[in-house]
Amino acid sequence: MEILLYIIVGLVIIFGFVIAFGAPYLPTLKPQIKVALDMLDLEPGQTMIEVGSGDGRVLLAAAQRGWKVVGYELNPILVIISRWHTRKYRKQVQVIWGNALSKKWPSTDGVYIFGIDRIMPKVYTKITQSIDHPVKLASFTFRLSGEEPLKIEKGVHLYKVDPES
Repeated sequence: MEILLYIIVGLVIIFGFVIAFGAPYLPTLKPQIKVALDMLDLEPGQTMIEVGSGDGRVLLAAAQRGWKVVGYELNPILVIISRWHTRKYRKQVQVIWGNALSKKWPSTDGVYIFGIDRIMPKVYTKITQSIDHPVKLASFTFRLSGEEPLKIEKGVHLYKVDPES
């Protein structure tokens, strides 16, 4: 019984710690995954980054479309789960344990996030500082303040982020 208590306390600490630096774990639902990936409209072989990749369900859906995907996740437990879910696509999927905002990004064609308001401006800045060409950004629920989305469908907002502007 004591071990169970330690496990529960450990999980609470890990999931609570992540909230201090990122967003809480809330999985993207299947309808929104499809809408977001359809909005990004990448070609097979193109790259998508997911900020806060959680359990890997978005990474898996993107890999099934033939995309290369890189997911960043702060929670080490979710990194393990994500790697397990995407194991059949390990040549296309990279799951990185760490803060996406402090890591070096590969060149990308699209970004997906289900973040929170306080992170959105940081993601926008990261894209403009890391990528040298226009990038599509799909955000579930949360908007980029001051930016007008190109499209909104089922709670997913699509933006074009141009580092030149």
